[in-house]
Amino acid sequence: MMNLANKITMFRVLLIPVFMIILFSNFNNNNYVAALIFAIAAATDGLDGYIARSRNQITTFGKFIDPLADKLLVSAALISMIQLAKVPAWIVVIIIAREFTITGFRIIAASEGITIAASSLGKIKTATQLIAIILLLIDNFPFRLIGIPLDKIMLYIALFFTVVSGVDYIYKNKHVLESGDK
Repeated sequence: MMNLANKITMFRVLLIPVFMIILFSNFNNNNYVAALIFAIAAATDGLDGYIARSRNQITTFGKFIDPLADKLLVSAALISMIQLAKVPAWIVVIIIAREFTITGFRIIAASEGITIAASSLGKIKTATQLIAIILLLIDNFPFRLIGIPLDKIMLYIALFFTVVSGVDYIYKNKHVLESGDK
C-alpha cells in the first residue's frame, strides 16, 4: 500500500502530461493555466517530503520516485521552453546534463552504501529553476510591464546555481569516486 507522501509524489508525476497538454493547447491564457499546474506540481515536492519525514513514512520507493519526479517536471518544462523559443537549447542541455551527472553520482554513492544529503546550494538551484520556469511560462508578467526581464535574469541565475551546485556536490563528495579505486 502506498503511503500519502508517495501518493502526492505520484500526483506530481501525473501532472506532467497534464501540464504539457495544456501548455501546447490553443486557448486563451493556456500558458497561465500551465504555469498554475506547474506551480502546484512543484509545491507538492515540499509537501510530500514534509509528510514523509513528519510521519516517519520514508520509503525506498519514495527515495527513488521523488527526485525522479522533480527532474521529469523540470526537464519537461525546460524542453517545452525550447520548442516555444523561450529558452536557448544550450542552457537546457547544461541543466539536464547536471541532473544526469548528479543522479549518476548518487547511484555510485548508494552502491557504496553512502547517502549524500541535499545541499543548500542544490535547494537554491531548485528554487531558482522553478521561479525562472514560472516566469517564463507567464511571459514575465508583471515584470514585462515595467521593462524588467526578470524571467531571463532568473534563468541565468538558475543556470549559475545549477553549475555551481553540481561542481560543489562533486567536489565535496569526490571520495565517492575514489572509494572503489584500488
